[in-house]
Amino acid sequence: MAAFEAFCKGPAREASAVYVLGDLFDQWVGDDQLREPLAAGVASALRGVSDSGVPVAIIVGNRDFLLGPRFTAAAGAKLLPEQSVADIAGTPTVISHGDEMCTSDVGYQRFRSFTRPRAGWFLALPYFARRAIGNWLRHRSRAATAMKAEAILDVEPSAVDAAFRSAKVARMIHGHTHRPAEHRHVVDGRQCERYVLADWYDHGSYLEVDAEGVRTRQL
Repeated sequence: MAAFEAFCKGPAREASAVYVLGDLFDQWVGDDQLREPLAAGVASALRGVSDSGVPVAIIVGNRDFLLGPRFTAAAGAKLLPEQSVADIAGTPTVISHGDEMCTSDVGYQRFRSFTRPRAGWFLALPYFARRAIGNWLRHRSRAATAMKAEAILDVEPSAVDAAFRSAKVARMIHGHTHRPAEHRHVVDGRQCERYVLADWYDHGSYLEVDAEGVRTRQL
């Protein structure tokens, strides 16, 4: 949390816009989670960024896809669709959490397609029940991930190419895989670049994009 607060009080307020590309939280079971100090602190830190005049936009991830209007109102942020095109430093860029492109992980995609349309049913449960289910699912997810081949957990090249074609851009930024890197692609004869965000488990980092290019900054 200290690194996130440092980011929000420092570099974020010097940006022209801030994009959060999913999994801001390890688990989000509904906007009443704002009752918890960590959730409230994250929302407050983002609100400080937006109140300083910097627009904040969020794309939900696989762990926090239930982020809703109460949270965005508290954070002063805007929710974007799972794949959005943003003009970042003059370059049209497709931004995404990235889990929808991990199409080789058939089990996860099946779970994703089953749970998201049923979010209303889950949110109708009492908070304690949602918390318990969320903890169980998180534990199960860790165990399942440990059993899967590394290649299955990465984005599928054909899905990446399809996203580039659909967006009609040559730059992509996404997260989810926890494999920070810069990749080069050739899609229908076009040179494209793809940047993958790091996780924040060991230390904080972010991508800084300006007219001179894209670079990783450590906190």
